[in-house]
Formats: sequence, structure tokens, C-alpha cells
Amino acid sequence: MKRQEGLIVMITGATDGLGARVAAGLAELGATVLLHGRNPEKGKRVLEEIGAASGSDRLHYYNADLSSLAEVEVLAEEVAADWRGLDVLINNAGLGAGPEPQHRETSANGYELRFAVNYLAPVLLSYRLLPLLRLRGEETGEARIVNVASVAQQAIDFEDVMLEREYDGMRAYSQSKLALIMFSFDLARELAGTSVTVNAMHPASLMDTNMVREWFGTARTTVDEGARYLLRLAVDEEVKGMTGLYFDQGRPERADPQAYDEEARRRLRELTLRWISLLQV
Repeated sequence: MKRQEGLIVMITGATDGLGARVAAGLAELGATVLLHGRNPEKGKRVLEEIGAASGSDRLHYYNADLSSLAEVEVLAEEVAADWRGLDVLINNAGLGAGPEPQHRETSANGYELRFAVNYLAPVLLSYRLLPLLRLRGEETGEARIVNVASVAQQAIDFEDVMLEREYDGMRAYSQSKLALIMFSFDLARELAGTSVTVNAMHPASLMDTNMVREWFGTARTTVDEGARYLLRLAVDEEVKGMTGLYFDQGRPERADPQAYDEEARRRLRELTLRWISLLQV
């Protein structure tokens, strides 16, 4: 993969697992990398480790708890204050089923926690950083949003989106990832004809991450495998201009059928914009 000097990339959930490996790969390619995490001490340590390994001094850390929409807003404001443009936004941060999959948790705003972190936060962050992406895309020809989804997808029950009646952590995770794919398709349509592309992807199955070890005990694939595909979708010229797609690793594939249901996407979009206060009731 060619050098990426001058490229400015933000990646959420960049202090562990897939996010940290992709951040390291971007640093090795010469990109300016904006790493997000929710533990400042860990963030500082990872920043120093990536800097020492790559020799890069173009690394910057931002702290925010994505379960709070207020903190997402502050995160976007801080990035916008520091940078004139953004080439790539990688929405990678996420929560799995949790150590107690039958225990329902809620976010700071009262939403089901996996839905809040895996879906609502990246939607809000994407919209807030869109001006930076548009500006950069107009200058360079293309800016990209890459949403890290999953092959684990489950249709949303619009009568119980927040899973208040019957909770299961794996269902919560799977529907949040499908919602993120549906958002990717909608935002790509909204931005059609502009210089910003939007895609969702499943990087690899059962990578060796804390999330997978917590659920399954053992991994099936390496973080390096997932990172390779995510890096490609984020910066490779080979996928330039491709938008509104769901990738399973390196190839466009079909997502769950609900992702192509126009009415389901409309309902989700309207609910979402109210939940994140971008649409007035």
C-alpha cells in the first residue's frame, strides 16, 4: 500500500484491538492519525507505543465516552477546532454482547447501551464531522466514512428497538450493527454526487480481541487480517468512488434483507434523528 503523507484520518476505539492495529498501520504509512479512546491514561500509552514503533510524530489523541451523546458532541467540536479538514472517518468503536448477555444496560441518555455506542454515537459523530469531510473531499477529490459493522446482523423490531421487553446481548449487538449498515446506505444516498463516500464493512470473523475472548474464549482470525481489509477500504485507491456498499472483508456482499427495506430505513432514520436531536419533534 502506498504512502499516505498528508492524509488525516480519525479512528474511534483506537486504543485496543482492531482500532489500535489500524491506527498503527496508518501511522506506518505516514498519515496523520487522530486516535479516540475513553481512557486517557491508556490513550497516552498507546499513542506513545505507536509513535515509537512507527517513528511518527503525527499522532493525536482525543478522549470521549461514546455512550454519552454530549461527549460525542464535545469530541466533534474538539476535532473541528483542531483541524481544517478530514480525509477519512473510521467509526470503529463498539461494544459486544457483554460479560452478562442477559443483563440490559443503558447509556447516559437512557438508550440501550449497545445501540447507543455502536450506532447512535457514530451517526452523530459522522454528521458533526461531515463539514470537515466535505471540505477535504472538495480539495482532494474524495473523503471517506468507513463504518465497522459485522456479519452478525439481526433485523430491528420497531415495536421494541431498545429491547426493553426481551433482552439479549447478542441480539442487541447484532441489531446495532445492522442499524449502522442501514445508516451507511442512507448517508451514501444523501451524499450522492458529492466528494464523500460512505461504506460499511465486516473486517473479519472472531478476531483475537478482548470482545471476542469475552464472548467465545478463543479467536478464529487475527487482528492483522481484519486490519488489512479495513485499511484497504479506508485509503486504497482501488476502492475510490465506491459508496453505499456493505463489504465482507474485501468484497461487496449482501447485508441482512432489512438493510434494503426502504420503509424500515425511513423509520430508523426518523427515530434516530430525534434520538440524537438532529430532527425536531
